[in-house]
Amino acid sequence: MDAVRALEKAGFHIARQGKHVVMTDGRRILTIPRANPVNAFTMGGIVRDAGLTIEEFKKLL
Repeated sequence: MDAVRALEKAGFHIARQGKHVVMTDGRRILTIPRANPVNAFTMGGIVRDAGLTIEEFKKLL
């Protein structure tokens, strides 16, 4: 998934996987649904929770 790879570039790693991918950077925990594509509104919230702007996230994709 592109979003998971982009967040890995931002310093997150996969903590566990199931119906969702759970990622952490040691301070924050993000839960990303496996739906493809992820709803844009949901993805925006995940990016915000990661402490990134939409522009920063797009550069990582």
